[in-house]
Amino acid sequence: MSKFTSRISSLALSIALVLGISHHAFAEDSATKATNKAQAEKWSVNNPPGKFTTAKIDVRQGTWMNVDISPDGKTLVFDLLGDIYTLPIEGGEATALMTDIAWQMQPRFSPDGQHIAFTSDEDGGDNLWIMNADGSAGKAVSSETFRLLNSPAWSPDGNYLVGRKHFTGSRSLGAGEVWMYHKTGGNGVMLTKRPNEQKDLGEPAFSHDGKYVYFSQDATPGKTFHYSKDSEKGIYKIKRLELATGEIKVVVSGKGGAIRPVPSPDGKYLAYISRDDFQSNLYLYDLKSGKESLIFENLDRDMQETWAIHGVYPNMAWLPNSEGMVFWSGGQIHKLDLESKKTTVIPFHVKTEKKIQTALRFQQDIDQDNFDVKMLRDVEISPDGRKVVYESMGHIYLRTIADGKAKGKAKRLTKQKSHFELNPSFSRDGKYVVYSTWDDNKLGEIRMVSARGGKSRVLTDEPGKYVEPSFSPDGKSVVYRKVSGGYITDPTWGLNPGIYTVNVKNGTPKLVTESGELPHFGAKNDRIYVLRNGETPQLVKISLDNSSTADKEQALYQGKFATEYKVSPDGKYLAFAERFKVFVTPFVERGQVIDIGPSSKNLPVKKLSVRAGESINWNGQSNELYWSLGPDLYQASVAGLFDITTEAPSAKTDKQASDSSTQAPLKTYLGYKEKADKPSGRVAFVGGKVITMEGEQVIENGVVVVEGNKIIAVGQQGQVTIPSNAKVIDVTGKSIMPGLIDAHAHGPQGSNEIIPQQNWKNYAGLALGVTTIHDPSNDTTEFFAASELQKAGDIVGPRLFSTGSILYGATAAGYTSHVDSLDDAKFHIERLKKAGVFSVKSYNQPRRNQRQQMIQAAREAEILVVPEGGSLLQHNLTMLVDGHTTLEHSISTAKIYDDIKQLWSQSEMAYTPTMGVAYGGISGEHFWYDTTDVWLHPRLSKYVPSEFLDPRSMRRSKAPHHHYNHINVAKVAKELNDLGVVVNAGGHGQREGLAMHWEMWMMAQGGMSPLDAIRTATMSSAHTLGLDSQLGSLKVGKLADILVIDGDVSENIRLSDKVVYTMVNGRLYNAETMNEVGNYDNKREKFYFEK
Repeated sequence: MSKFTSRISSLALSIALVLGISHHAFAEDSATKATNKAQAEKWSVNNPPGKFTTAKIDVRQGTWMNVDISPDGKTLVFDLLGDIYTLPIEGGEATALMTDIAWQMQPRFSPDGQHIAFTSDEDGGDNLWIMNADGSAGKAVSSETFRLLNSPAWSPDGNYLVGRKHFTGSRSLGAGEVWMYHKTGGNGVMLTKRPNEQKDLGEPAFSHDGKYVYFSQDATPGKTFHYSKDSEKGIYKIKRLELATGEIKVVVSGKGGAIRPVPSPDGKYLAYISRDDFQSNLYLYDLKSGKESLIFENLDRDMQETWAIHGVYPNMAWLPNSEGMVFWSGGQIHKLDLESKKTTVIPFHVKTEKKIQTALRFQQDIDQDNFDVKMLRDVEISPDGRKVVYESMGHIYLRTIADGKAKGKAKRLTKQKSHFELNPSFSRDGKYVVYSTWDDNKLGEIRMVSARGGKSRVLTDEPGKYVEPSFSPDGKSVVYRKVSGGYITDPTWGLNPGIYTVNVKNGTPKLVTESGELPHFGAKNDRIYVLRNGETPQLVKISLDNSSTADKEQALYQGKFATEYKVSPDGKYLAFAERFKVFVTPFVERGQVIDIGPSSKNLPVKKLSVRAGESINWNGQSNELYWSLGPDLYQASVAGLFDITTEAPSAKTDKQASDSSTQAPLKTYLGYKEKADKPSGRVAFVGGKVITMEGEQVIENGVVVVEGNKIIAVGQQGQVTIPSNAKVIDVTGKSIMPGLIDAHAHGPQGSNEIIPQQNWKNYAGLALGVTTIHDPSNDTTEFFAASELQKAGDIVGPRLFSTGSILYGATAAGYTSHVDSLDDAKFHIERLKKAGVFSVKSYNQPRRNQRQQMIQAAREAEILVVPEGGSLLQHNLTMLVDGHTTLEHSISTAKIYDDIKQLWSQSEMAYTPTMGVAYGGISGEHFWYDTTDVWLHPRLSKYVPSEFLDPRSMRRSKAPHHHYNHINVAKVAKELNDLGVVVNAGGHGQREGLAMHWEMWMMAQGGMSPLDAIRTATMSSAHTLGLDSQLGSLKVGKLADILVIDGDVSENIRLSDKVVYTMVNGRLYNAETMNEVGNYDNKREKFYFEK
C-alpha cells in the first residue's frame, strides 16, 4: 500500500470515528434503504414501458459538455445528451462509449488511463460509476437511492473517487457534501459537511499530490437558497480541504465569484472561472504567489445564480504537461495554449439516435351541461353510522348511507343563500351539527343546527374567521379554531387567533391555546387534542381544567410525516394519517411523547387504507373509522384489531409492517352532478380587428357573435349576419382576441379552507384578460372547491384548473410523495385524479426511475405530467426523453446548441419558461419593476390591495439591461418556437393578471412577433393542456372566452394590458369595473380594501 493510500484510508477511518458515520447515518433507515433499493432495481431505466419514437441527432456542436483528457494527452472524453464519447485530441468523428436511455455524464479518465469514472442514473438515480476506457464493464461505485451523487474526480493514485452528494430537507433545493469512495465501492466517507440544507457545494477535485481536495461553495449570507443573487458581490468561493487535518480554507473569492477549481498536474496553478460584469471568464491562480490571471474570455455564462447540483460550469481539464487546457464553450471544445493564450477549436461530429417517449397529452372535455362534483370536504359520519354530513358547493348536506351505498338525495341542512358553510361536525348523540360560516362582508361565525335541518343559531359573540368546530362528549361545549384574516380575506376581527371553547348555551368564547389545528375531544370533557405542525408534527393534549396549573399541555404522539390525528370517542385508539394513508394504534397518555408511524415497533400499528384519505373520523362506538377521498367515503372496522390471538408473531420487515392492512375498507360514492353555469342571450362584437389565433388569420373590421357560452360566428363585417336580438358591442379601433390561458399560475383560492365569495386575485386576473389558469401547485381541497363553485357560477373567476398539491420529492409532511414502484406512482396519480385533476406536478422526485414511474402511471390514467424544472439541465433533458408533458420553468443555460435543438424539435414536450422567475440571472419580473411604475398601473392598483402592491413595486432595484437573463431565456424560447416546439406563457403568480402580459412582452423581447407572443398565451397553452378543441382561438363552436383590447395588439404587443372587456364562458364583464354587462347587469360587491 502506498503512503498516499495509507494516509487516505487513515483519514477515512478517523472521519468516520469522529463524526460517527455509520451505514445509516445519512439514510432514512437502513432497512428502508435496502427495501427501496431492491424495489428500484426492479424497474429498468433503460427499458421503461411507454410509447417511443426515435430522434435522429447529427451535430457538430453541443450544450454544457463536460470534457476530460487521457493521461497520455491523445484522447478526449466528453458527454453529450446523456451519452459518453471519445475523440482524438486533433478532433474528428466521436466514438460512442455509452448510448442508451439511461443518462451518463461527467466522464473522467483514471490516472492510468485504463478506466473512466462517470455519473449514471442506470440503476435508478444518479450515482458514481466506473467503466473500462473502451466503454465496457460498467459498474456502480456508489448505490444511493435518495442522497444521490455526481461529479466524480479521481485521487492521484487511482484508488479513490470524490463526488458531490446531494442532501434535501423540507425543501427540494438541497445542499451538497463532498464524499469519498473507494473505486471498488462501499458506503463512502464524508469529507465536507454541509453547513445548512439549502446552500450548494460541489465540483470537487484532488490536488496533484493528493493532499487537498478543492471544491466550490455558495458562500452568500444566510441558510436559505435565493434566486437572482448578485454575482457582482460574489456568490461562490473556492475552498480547499486538507485531508490530513480536515482543515478548510478559502482559496479564491471576491467579485464575480469563483467556481470550477481545476488544479494543474504540476501543482503550480489552479484554473477556475469567475465573472467580469455579467460575463464568465477563465482565470489562472498561481498557488505560490496568489496572482490571478485572465486566460480566456467569453465563456458561456456559468450557473452561479441557479441551483446547480451537477456543477456550476462543465468540467475542464489540463493537458498532461500543464501547458494548456481543454474546455467547452460556445457549443465547441476548445484547446488553450497557456503561454500564448491562444485557443483552437477541436472539431467533433456526433451522429446518433435517441429513443424518446411520446409526451403525455390528452384532450379534456370542459364543454358540459352538467359536471361531476368531486370535492366533498369534511365528510363526517353520524354516531350511529347511518348518515354523513359534508360540505359541498359552499353548503352543508346530509345524506343517508348503508352497506356502501348512498340512499336518496342529499339534503341541505339550512336554506340560507347569503353565506358559505363549511366544517360540519355531529354532536355525540347525533342530534346536532356544528359548523362554520363565511361571508366576505360580515365575516364568519360558529353555528349549530338540528341534524334534521331548520334554523341555526350562532355560538360566537363576534365576527371572525372560524374553522374546525367540534362538540365535547357531553354536547355542552364546542371547541374551534380562530385564524387571522388578511390577504384574500378581510383582516379585521383577526386578533387573538388560537383554539377556543364556547358553551353552547350563550357562553363566552375562551382562548385555550394560541397554537394548534384540528382541535377535538376524546372520551373526556376536560381535555382536547390538537395537531401542532413543526419539524415533527405532534398530537398535543391540552387540559381544560382550570383548577390544575401543572401539565396543562403535553405532547403525546409525533410522526415525521403525520398530517392528521384523531382520538377515538372512547379514548382507546388513535387514528392518524401519514403519507396520504390512514393508520390506527392503541391510545395511551403518558408524560413523554411517543414516536409513532407506519413502521413503529413500540406500539402495534395497523394500516386501514390502501387508498389515500383525509378527514378522519370515528363512529360513536369507536369500532368503525371513516375517511374520504374526493367523492368517496371509506369505512373500516377496528373491532378486534388489537386483541390477543393464539397466532405466533412473525418477523416482518418495516415494509411488510407498514403494508399489513386489515380487510379492504367499504367504499361509498357520494358524488353527484351539478348544473354548469351558462348565460343566455347573444352578444356581437362588431368593428374590431379579430385576432383569431387560427394560424395567422387576422380579420380587419371583423365580427364575433356569441350565443350563450359558444362562438356562433366569426368573420368580416358585412359577411356575417348579426342577430337582431344580439347585444351589440362596438369595438371599432380595438382588437378582439381569445382570453389568456395562464399555463403556470399560482395564487390562493382559499384560506384555511375558507373560499372567498369574491377573490380579488381572480378579479384582478379577469380584469387583465386571464380567463383560464392552470396552477401546478396549490392546496388540493381549497382549489377544487373553488373550481367547482366557479363552474356552477357561484363565484366569479377564470376557469380554474390545477395539479393540486405537488408530488414532492423532498421531506415535508403532507407533500412528500414517496415512490419506489409503479404501484406507488399509481397511488398518487389516483388520489389526485379523485379530487378532479387532469394534470399532476412531479416536483423534483430525486431518482430517474421515480420520474419514469410517474409518467407510466399517468399515461395509464390519461393524466398530464408537468414537472418542476428546478434549474437542472441534465434532469430536464431526461424529462424530455421520458415523455413529460411540459418543462416548467426556464432552461438554466443562457444558450442552447444544435444537440438540444434537434432533440427537442423531435419531441412533443412543450416549454413553459416562466420568464418572470427565470433562472440564471436577474429574473424577468425585476425588469418590469425597474422600468415601469407598476404601482401606478390603473387596472392593477384597482384590484390589488396597496399593502401588497406598493411595498414590492415602489422602491425597486436597478441593473444594466444585459444583466436581465430573461432576455436570453426569451431568445431560446423563440429559437425553440421556430423549430416547432410549443412554447407557453405562464405568469407564475408574480403579479396578478399583469404577469401574463409581462410574459408576452418578454417573448417579444426575445424576438417573437406580436402574434407569436399572443399564441404562447392562448392557443399554445390550450394545446398543451388538451383544451385546444374548446379554447385558445376564436372559432365557431368553441367556448366564448374573449378579450377586447384598446388598440391594435397585433402590431404593438405592449398594448395587451389595455383590456376593455373580458368575456369568460359567454359572460361579459366591463374590465375596468368588473361588473357584468351585455345581457346582464350584475354589479360586484366592494372588496374589503375598497373605500
